[in-house]
Amino acid sequence: MGAFSSTRNTSRELATFIILLFHSMFVLRSKAFSALRTTNIIRPLSSSSRLYSSSQDQQQHFDVIVVGGGHAGCEAAAAACRRGAKTALITQRLDTIGELSCNPSIGGIGKGHLVKEIDALDGLMGQVADEAGIHYRVLNRRKGPAVRGPRAQMDRDLYKEAMQRMLTSSSIYKDRLTLIEASVEDLLYDERKGNNVISSQQTIVTAATSTVFSGSDQNYILPQTNEDRFRMQGVEIKKEDDSRQEVYAPSVVVTTGTFLRGVLLLGHDRFAGGRQLRTDDEQIEPPSVGLAHTFMEKFQFPLGRLKTGTPARINGDLIDWSVCPIQPTENPATPFSFLAEGRNPPNIEAGRIIACHQSATNAKTHELVMKYEHTLPRYDGGLDGSGNGPRYCPSIYKKVQRFPERNSHNCFLEPEGLNTNLVYPNGMSGPYPQEIQLEILRSMKGLEEVEIIKPGYDVEYDFCNPLNTLGHTLETKLVQGLYLAGQICGTTGYEEAAAQGIMAGANAAASKDDAKPFILGRDEGYIGVLIDDLVTRGTTEPYRMFTSRAEYRISLRQDNADLRLTEKAAEAGLIASPDRLQALKHRQEEITVSLNQLDEFSLKVTDWAEKYPETMGNTKKDRTDKKTAAQVLSMPHVTLDQIRSVAGDEIEIPFRVADTVEAIVKYKAYEESQHRDMESWRKAQGMRLPPTLVYAKEQLPTLSSEELEKLNLHRPGTLAEAAKISGITPQSLVYLHQHVHKIFAKQKEKEEKQQAS
Repeated sequence: MGAFSSTRNTSRELATFIILLFHSMFVLRSKAFSALRTTNIIRPLSSSSRLYSSSQDQQQHFDVIVVGGGHAGCEAAAAACRRGAKTALITQRLDTIGELSCNPSIGGIGKGHLVKEIDALDGLMGQVADEAGIHYRVLNRRKGPAVRGPRAQMDRDLYKEAMQRMLTSSSIYKDRLTLIEASVEDLLYDERKGNNVISSQQTIVTAATSTVFSGSDQNYILPQTNEDRFRMQGVEIKKEDDSRQEVYAPSVVVTTGTFLRGVLLLGHDRFAGGRQLRTDDEQIEPPSVGLAHTFMEKFQFPLGRLKTGTPARINGDLIDWSVCPIQPTENPATPFSFLAEGRNPPNIEAGRIIACHQSATNAKTHELVMKYEHTLPRYDGGLDGSGNGPRYCPSIYKKVQRFPERNSHNCFLEPEGLNTNLVYPNGMSGPYPQEIQLEILRSMKGLEEVEIIKPGYDVEYDFCNPLNTLGHTLETKLVQGLYLAGQICGTTGYEEAAAQGIMAGANAAASKDDAKPFILGRDEGYIGVLIDDLVTRGTTEPYRMFTSRAEYRISLRQDNADLRLTEKAAEAGLIASPDRLQALKHRQEEITVSLNQLDEFSLKVTDWAEKYPETMGNTKKDRTDKKTAAQVLSMPHVTLDQIRSVAGDEIEIPFRVADTVEAIVKYKAYEESQHRDMESWRKAQGMRLPPTLVYAKEQLPTLSSEELEKLNLHRPGTLAEAAKISGITPQSLVYLHQHVHKIFAKQKEKEEKQQAS
């Protein structure tokens, strides 16, 4: 303990000074928020919660400490427990564990894939979402199976209650998890020689700044064995009575979300905090400043500033729903958890559902948005104080500014629960003063008489750029036993945070036994894509997941996440539920039987055409060759329902595996082509990109505006350099390679003609 006590005391004094300075600069009052109260902390979640109390041993020891009770923190703590670690989850308020801080929904395009993968690893989010879901839709249903994304509206209270119940009542967590209600003021660490973080059984290749561990289809960066590395010892906490205590563990997972030097912004008012609570007195939870100081001053992590925003909550009783197009729930609905496969989620089955509606901005709305531009906050980050917010979930001001040619933007009206009149106007975030937010909202159809119950606001916070800071286990390269997950790594969204949390928690627990790192490759899951993007490319803006980021998206579908990941998770000790392995085995058997039926059933081509003309189109009557049902189903325009209508009782495919079976058959040839394309691109990474190459839609129509913007900004010299630019998708790199290859081929052809003449 003596090796780090003096360092800790100095850090504590400096952190205390910074906290006082920070609050004196930024804690202002506004009519929109009530007075800040940071000491009213609500006591136990339930009688089964294991709470840290002053009567306990002052030197509590754990295998893993998780800082933060958001989506990343919950998944990290649960994963560590499932892997056998005695775990402590420390958060400022126990009653906010599992809170949906912004939008009342889970899933979506790309994000839904992450939720299904988390569930396949026996994580919590999918099961909790199914308990709290009150409105379900599968996005992109008209497109191919690879890009379909399950999404559901949550009842906020039900979601939080379900998450807390799982962590405190489930036997695996009840026995291994301790919940501590306190503020983490600083990290405890020493500078003695660190132990190897890579076991001697693993093959490693030493690189300049890290260790490269060969994986399924890529090289993984792990922290380099370095005798000068800091080593985690635990955390220092401050409790409700302002007393300080030390909690010890060799592994600490930090999931501070928006709290790292967080500032809430409303108009020109600024408030030190990470989040406004959903309480009657509208408390603001205080920021984490001591940790930021340690990260910056001692560890010298590359911290930057990001922002995000949440819209006003409006009174649904005053909305004219009759003029707003309705979006009803799907029923039956597609659950998130594979444990519920083939069953309706409980609220949908019981008829406890809501309907969402749609409104839209108009010319008057846009006029107001720009008229009151001067009332918006000034940020610490971004160009000229404009802030550095999410590109794909922008404020209404950014939408109008960025797309002046558009005369309307959609707004989805999403009720926040079964027993509340609060409505979340999705797409309308903007931290204008409250009276201006109201004027903007009332300019929209159906909202002419609406009232704001809680104003929207922005929050700006520190993040640590993961490039050169983290390895693929999410352990920091400089500090042995320190893991980061969630928005602190530069991501945005509940699902991205939870995905990182489950991986960080699993690896933090593994380190106690010097076990093999648990890593997913880009070819194994969207979680692998997410983490690889972060640690090899970094990010300069809030990162969110899209299907376009995955080069293997045809095989990384949301419907087959369990088939891809559950057995691997079981081998790593991440699966606690025997029901999950049994469910997987049952699904695998049903899929195998179904595929065999499709391979064994065959008809003459003429018979296929006669029984269902749509399957074969125009067919010559004298053809005698046969095609199996699988061969016919592989055709783009043929559906599984059509095949079953022809085959009758000879092909019986259970509903719960039908989508997976159809996708396996349809995508078989595409998957082979996809792997060939990616292998060709990998071999060509050294290809030179012409300095005069034009990055524009006319030349590169498949690239997004973001990608073209970044390529023009960075002007990479090779494909390998282009691959390192955050936001450039692998599929776009393949297209860029093909485009440049054609340019070189034409140049070569021209030169040969000139030489011949």
